[in-house]
Amino acid sequence: MSTDAGALLARKTWRTVEPLHGMVYFVPEAAEAYARLGITGRAGYFASRAAPMGAVGADVVIATFFNFNPKLVHAAIPGAWEITSPQAMVAARFEAVDAALRRVLGDEVVESAEMRRASELARRLAEVAGAQVEGRPLCAGHADLPWPDAPHLVLWHAQSILREFRGDAHVALLLTHGLSGIEALVTHAASGDVPAATLHSTRGWPDEDWDAAVSSLQERGWLTDGDIPAFTEWGESQRQEIEERTDILAAAPYAALGEDGCTELRTLSRPWSKTFSELLFR
Repeated sequence: MSTDAGALLARKTWRTVEPLHGMVYFVPEAAEAYARLGITGRAGYFASRAAPMGAVGADVVIATFFNFNPKLVHAAIPGAWEITSPQAMVAARFEAVDAALRRVLGDEVVESAEMRRASELARRLAEVAGAQVEGRPLCAGHADLPWPDAPHLVLWHAQSILREFRGDAHVALLLTHGLSGIEALVTHAASGDVPAATLHSTRGWPDEDWDAAVSSLQERGWLTDGDIPAFTEWGESQRQEIEERTDILAAAPYAALGEDGCTELRTLSRPWSKTFSELLFR
């Protein structure tokens, strides 16, 4: 398989299945499960996603999550570990996923032969990723967790590993292109994929920090001047290079499964992903 073909296969398959993982950051079941442990608000996000790495400190979370205001992280970590344990947070996350998948997709889908087959394919992908964790700390933490028994949880856990496998490589590329966490957010906003206001507010950056990041990127030739900065031609090429290289660095698991296996996984998962996308991400 050529590099370009492998990168495209990785992007298509990841994008199709990803809503089945990403829903955990939005469904009410997650906040409810964490609250039962005494973890509320944004602390639930930081603690639940970091928990597979153990009771790590705030700086490890800042480093691996990359684009959040450090003050948000320090407000949650390590305080969360004084209230509950990483093991309890991992269990609560799986509990939330089980409840959300059953509520949205229904028990018939969750317990179907199609779900079992999708879980088998996704696990094969994730096991390849989990064997290549060098330089990928979040992926390594997730890959080190015991596999659940239920197929729908296997599918979700596999996609979690694959998401972090891809994300860790993406962070490395942002760094090698000279971008800080907040500057990466500004370039994401400039791409038009997500509104700047959403990225700005959900990552907790003050206006002055955001404006300083915009100015820095303008001075370095990434963005145009003006009230609504856009990519320069050079900035656009840099952003495109980051995305293309991310696809390449994420390609190995998908290449190992092959075109037919990835196509089957996409076909099986697409209606479930579409259901969550329509429910949560419109």
